[in-house]
Amino acid sequence: MTEHLTLTFLGAAGTVTGSKYLLTMGRRHVLVDAGLFQGEKEWRVRNWDDFPVDPASITDVVLTHAHTDHIGYLPALVARGFTGPVWATEGSIRLGEIVLRDGGKLQELGANDANRGGWSKHEPALPLYTTEDVEATLPLFREVDFGVDVDLGDGLVGRWVRAGHILGSASVHLRRGDAEVLFSGDVGRHDHPILKSRETPPGARYVVMESTYGDREHPEPEVEHRELAEAITRTIERDGTVLIPAFAIDRTETVLRALTLMLREERIPNVPVIVDSPMALEALRVYKDVRLDELRDDIDISDFAGLPKLRESRSSRSSKALNTDRSPKIIISSSGMLEGGRVLHHLKRLLPDARNTIALVGYQAEGTRGRALEDGAEQVKIHGRYIKVAAEIVRDREFSVHGDRSDLTDWLRDLDQVPETVFIVHGEPEVARGFAHHLHDELGVTAVVPKYGEVVTLDAEDPDMYEDDDDLPDLG
Repeated sequence: MTEHLTLTFLGAAGTVTGSKYLLTMGRRHVLVDAGLFQGEKEWRVRNWDDFPVDPASITDVVLTHAHTDHIGYLPALVARGFTGPVWATEGSIRLGEIVLRDGGKLQELGANDANRGGWSKHEPALPLYTTEDVEATLPLFREVDFGVDVDLGDGLVGRWVRAGHILGSASVHLRRGDAEVLFSGDVGRHDHPILKSRETPPGARYVVMESTYGDREHPEPEVEHRELAEAITRTIERDGTVLIPAFAIDRTETVLRALTLMLREERIPNVPVIVDSPMALEALRVYKDVRLDELRDDIDISDFAGLPKLRESRSSRSSKALNTDRSPKIIISSSGMLEGGRVLHHLKRLLPDARNTIALVGYQAEGTRGRALEDGAEQVKIHGRYIKVAAEIVRDREFSVHGDRSDLTDWLRDLDQVPETVFIVHGEPEVARGFAHHLHDELGVTAVVPKYGEVVTLDAEDPDMYEDDDDLPDLG
């Protein structure tokens, strides 16, 4: 029986979250990324579905980086029987521990809140996974270095190449004999504000490529973050509070850098800046660890951690105290799409007051509260209640560390071989389709948008037929 190499799209296909790609070699299953679905309900509920293959049969998990939509399903996979190694860079492992521990707590708190508040459709509401599942997951991590071939067994070799998206992020090249596939992960911009630039990975016959911002170009303003600086100044002048929902990983650091530059240039008042996210504060400690050698040579730690009135809010008690403090200030809190965590309590208090401002500084997926605010919603539902939107809503698109259409196109163009097929993933459907057409017109490549659950063959030679249907994963 010939062992065929196949790839199954189990996430980030038809949506921008939930990255999961299953490589199958005979009876061996290697999962590339293990992300949670976020945003629209039709995708979130899939987090609870039975996994398409027995998790105990997955031999390895390969991670591109530590954002929740690429790593957040790992504890659920472990709870369902996975026990193999999880391969990732040091930065991804250190951030991944923070992300997963925080996710476990939020899962348990969310279930408890739903049970107390009575807004869950399930009785009782249960977490997707527990903190115990997280602790069972962490010993499975195996560290890899950038730019080094790693033997994953059975002839499969992996190489992680710096992607410049967040600390530890990588594009991953997998090779088995003459068959090879390159996973872009999330491709960073050519000029990340803190991290070293992305590097070019080895090319491959098949490329799985993200398309989050494949329909747009990032602005190149004359003055960085002008709209945000002006909004902060307006808000402070009217004795309001600025709430910046920010992803705890990387986005908090880039926001702090921007605020530092604004203050140095006297474009904003010198008011307290509170990071109200234990997860973000733990991530900040990792970014400040110079041993990781991922910061740009022209960046000093004080550039994103040296604000004179920077305060940390670690405990729930200190977080609650912020809601009784009416003095002007800036609060940075996660989650970045307003889907959970402490930021919701701040949002409930600040939204109904026109003196305040909510500054959206990250991608807002369809179906999230952040997208609703971005689209002009007059009310949003939080903890089972509708909250009036009277606060000023501003959108700063300069913070994104996702590559835009030009960045993504250049990344693909720079590969040392033209791929036979590029699979466009990790984008909203219209964006992914539009980017596929763009790559076809611009680079002449075959670019397709796979469907959720679709299986494709990655053999070096095209087989005439499958000798045994068991070579394909059973998707039900």
